[in-house]
Amino acid sequence: MQSKLVFKCFLAMSIVCGLLVSSGYNSKNNYVVQVDVEDLLNARPVTTFTNGKLVHWTKGVDRDNGFLTTSAAKFNGEAAPKALPDNPLIPANSHHPEILLHYDNDDAKGYQARLLDTNALTITMLKGKYKDLYICLTSAYGKSKLQYELIYNDGADVKNIIVPDWATDVPDNDPDFSYVVHDLAKWSNTASQTEPNHHNIHALNVHPNPTRVLKEVRIKNQSKTYLLFWAATGI
Repeated sequence: MQSKLVFKCFLAMSIVCGLLVSSGYNSKNNYVVQVDVEDLLNARPVTTFTNGKLVHWTKGVDRDNGFLTTSAAKFNGEAAPKALPDNPLIPANSHHPEILLHYDNDDAKGYQARLLDTNALTITMLKGKYKDLYICLTSAYGKSKLQYELIYNDGADVKNIIVPDWATDVPDNDPDFSYVVHDLAKWSNTASQTEPNHHNIHALNVHPNPTRVLKEVRIKNQSKTYLLFWAATGI
């Protein structure tokens, strides 16, 4: 499976080198870690095109809608779909490094995201000093109040932030949020398009302290919303 193979390559290099070299981020001296979160995932919000047929999402980006991969959307008859790229390794841009999402057209069963309820989710980091850490999220049915705790070797910092609704754009100069993927359509679990555009997966930079060794990040949805966690990528 493509995303798992990509992740395993990243993980192997991380063990040898400690961190991964990013070729696309806007500074030459940054190293990128695609955090291993596969054991935390419990939802399939993306319809894939697998073995010549659509494998429909089972737990959506909201209760009634999900995303399609580009191949799934084209098989569905859409000539120029606003869908997730078939390659889940999202390219770097001026706002974030390469980010690995967890859907895969070759995978009909694996989980792709995590639905955040009232229980806290703990992300175990490859221990190190991080200048940036991107938590990838979609908030449905309005904004979500997110609490996150950065747990270091020498203590912890607790912060709160508002995650925008997945249909909301963010300013290009927003200090905390950018896009993993921008301006997506959404589909029912029978691949019927319900809206043609303007939905996003947001990347939240939680701004870890670069002078301290980060061990874990604990996140919790404090709102009655439908909040999905997709991935974590550190620098």
